[in-house]
Amino acid sequence: MKKLNAGITAPKGYRAAGVFCGIKKKKLDLAMLTSDIPAQAAGAFTRNVVCAAPVHWDRRIIALGSPVSAVVINSGNANACTGKQGMEDTEAMAKLTGTLLGTPMDAVLICSTGVIGVPLPMEQVSSGITAASAELGRGSAKDDDAAQSILTTDTFIKQECVEIDIEGTPVRIAGIAKGSGMIHPNMATMLSFILTDAAVEEGLLQELLGSSIQDSYNMISIDGDTSTNDTVLALANGAAGNPVITRNSKHLETFTEAFDAVNASLARQIVLDGEGATKFIEARVSGAPSKEDARKLVKSVITSNLVKTAFFGEDANWGRILCAMGYSGAFFTPETTRLEISSAGGSLLLLDEGTPAGFDEAQALKVLKEREITITITLSDGSDSAAAWGCDLSYEYVKINGEYRT
Repeated sequence: MKKLNAGITAPKGYRAAGVFCGIKKKKLDLAMLTSDIPAQAAGAFTRNVVCAAPVHWDRRIIALGSPVSAVVINSGNANACTGKQGMEDTEAMAKLTGTLLGTPMDAVLICSTGVIGVPLPMEQVSSGITAASAELGRGSAKDDDAAQSILTTDTFIKQECVEIDIEGTPVRIAGIAKGSGMIHPNMATMLSFILTDAAVEEGLLQELLGSSIQDSYNMISIDGDTSTNDTVLALANGAAGNPVITRNSKHLETFTEAFDAVNASLARQIVLDGEGATKFIEARVSGAPSKEDARKLVKSVITSNLVKTAFFGEDANWGRILCAMGYSGAFFTPETTRLEISSAGGSLLLLDEGTPAGFDEAQALKVLKEREITITITLSDGSDSAAAWGCDLSYEYVKINGEYRT
C-alpha cells in the first residue's frame, strides 16, 4: 500500500466540484462528486432516531442496490427536522442533479450538514447544483474545493488517498470527510465519502464498509453527541480494470487493509480537528478477553469528561482513566492492570500490576504538554486489543457551541 499526495478524484472515472451558492455567508457550501461509470454504492448512517431527510433518502437508495452516479453534499443547513418539505427538497435536489447529468434521480445520493430545523434555501441550492455540474473536473483544485465545501465548524479539510497493486493493476482508494463537533462512537456529526476505482463483487462493498466503521468512525469521540445526519458513503466503479475482488479473492485482504486505512485516517483527522481541542488522545488496550471488551474499555476512556478535562488541565490524574474503565461494562482485572501515558515529551508509568507507580510531576507535565498523547493500557485477561481516538474538553468548546447559530 502506497500513500499518495492526492485527493478525491485520484481514482479513475471520478470528477468533483465545490461551489459557493449562498447557504453560508461566504464559504464554499455545495459539493458534487460523480462517477463516469455507474458505481456500486455502500452506506452507513446515524443511529439517532431523529434522522435528516437526506439520511432517509440515502438509506432507500442503498437498500435498492442500484448503481449510483453522483453524490451532492450541502453544508450550512442540515435539512433535519424539516418535515414533509425536507423530504420534498431532498428529492428535488436528486431530480435536478439527475436531469443535469443525464442519470436517474435514484442514482443520486444526497447529504446535508449544518443547522437543524431550518428549511433549505432551495433557490440557492438549485443554483449551486447547476453551477457544480458545470464545473466538474479532476485534479487538486477540484479536490480541495469539494473537500472545503462540506465543512461546517471544521478548521481544515480532511482527505486521504492510497494506491495498491492488484496483479499489476494500480487501484486507488480516496476519501474526504467533515467533522469537528457532535462526535461520538456509533457515528457522529460527520460525513465521509470514499471513492475507489476497484472492481468489487456486488454486495461486498457494503460488507467491507460495515466492518470498517467499527474500528474507525465508531471509535472516535469529541463531545459525546451524535447527530441527525451522520453518513459514510463508499462508491466502487471498477474503472481501474482489476480482476474483480470477491469474498474468496486472494486480493481481498490487500484491498480491505487499504480501505480500512483510508477510513481510519479520516476518523483520526476528525478528532484532530475537534472543536476547541488542544490535545489529541489515543487510547490503546491489549490483553483484553474479547474484542468487544477491548472496544468498550477504550471508548469509555476517551468519552469520559473527567479524563478529557484532566488532559486539558495537563494533570496526570490517572484514577479517572481506571474509573472510566471500571464503568465501561467490560471485563478486566484491575489488580493486574498497567497504565502508561506517552508523547513526544517522553513516557510515564502510572499503574503497574494494579499498584500506583510513583512518578515525577515535572516529567508528567512534560509528557502532557504535547499536542498528541497516547494512553497505553495493558491487561492480562486475554489476547484482544483495540484503539480509540478522542480529544480534551476545553473552554473554547463551550464558546464555539454556545455561539453556533449566531
